[in-house]
Amino acid sequence: MRGLQGFYRRLARNGPASLAEKAVYGVLLPFSIIYREIIRLRAYLYRRRIFSSYKAPVPVISVGNLAVGGTGKTPVVDHLIKFCLAQGRRVAVVSRGYGGKKYSGVQVVSEGKGPLLGPGQCGDEPYLLARRNPQALVLVSPKRVHAIQQAVENFGADVVLLDDGFQHLAVQRDIDIVLLDAQRPYGNGHQLPAGLLREPIAALERGDLFLLTRCNNKEERKLPVKGPVLHCRHVLADHAQTLNGEQIPLTRLAEKQGVAFAGIAEPEDFFLSLKAKGLHLVSGVPFADHCTYTESELRQLAAACHGADYLVTTEKDAVKLTALNLPLPCYQVPMALDFREQGALERFLSPIVCPEDKEL
Repeated sequence: MRGLQGFYRRLARNGPASLAEKAVYGVLLPFSIIYREIIRLRAYLYRRRIFSSYKAPVPVISVGNLAVGGTGKTPVVDHLIKFCLAQGRRVAVVSRGYGGKKYSGVQVVSEGKGPLLGPGQCGDEPYLLARRNPQALVLVSPKRVHAIQQAVENFGADVVLLDDGFQHLAVQRDIDIVLLDAQRPYGNGHQLPAGLLREPIAALERGDLFLLTRCNNKEERKLPVKGPVLHCRHVLADHAQTLNGEQIPLTRLAEKQGVAFAGIAEPEDFFLSLKAKGLHLVSGVPFADHCTYTESELRQLAAACHGADYLVTTEKDAVKLTALNLPLPCYQVPMALDFREQGALERFLSPIVCPEDKEL
């Protein structure tokens, strides 16, 4: 399954190269054209107010992307939660809960005292955000309007972070933050399913602030946007944690041989980052994005562990592993953001998050 996913990912990111890729691309392209026109029509109907959208009584900050997967959205949302909490706000994260169980109603992941649900119930990202930010409210629902209403009315939220909200036009927002991968922001330039784009590139005109993520060099990429563009990169911490939360310096792992694994959109980037930190990896095992770890995945890990002393993975994967019988001791390495324009994001958001300061 991972090989098939890798084949599709290469095609959608880079365009067709081999004969097989060209054949698949030719089949998918007509569906992309149909999808593009449907999405354009939908956006037009919202823009003309033929479709109604909900206006929340509190500020709503949307964080989303133009392409599927791999922009590093979770660390950005985590960064925004911490900023809102530092301003004394009662912040609520509202998510669809991708990767969790499917519910028709609103599921409260956290009431501001840490997670109440497991990652299998609410999805790995909402669970991780609730665990890393126990004071934040976290709610998931396929109908995010209902989740926002509950967050405000039942829990007193005064700021809402709409996770993966760029295409969720049923909710009005005060700021639209759009994430783009600096290495390849549009994939091969086509909409799903022949490419990675959820919308045409022209949809960027709705954005207010743009974050170019994975900026590992000083090269400037020109974007067809009017709003400010910030640059950041994802950096691994200098420490690792056991699945129980015990912290150790990465230098201790660098003295041994490890096997890295990850069920994220771009696992190879994670493996390269570990090597850049000085870790010696016997192998890197990629799994599907939002992978649910079953006996099949555990067998793959066990087969890769010959000559290794430990396993290492991401925080998003680690939250799903605590009850599993892993073949070796397992560590997680936290990830954070490093902004080129220090403080610019906070200055941009302050009038929305702290409107009383603006009035002074």
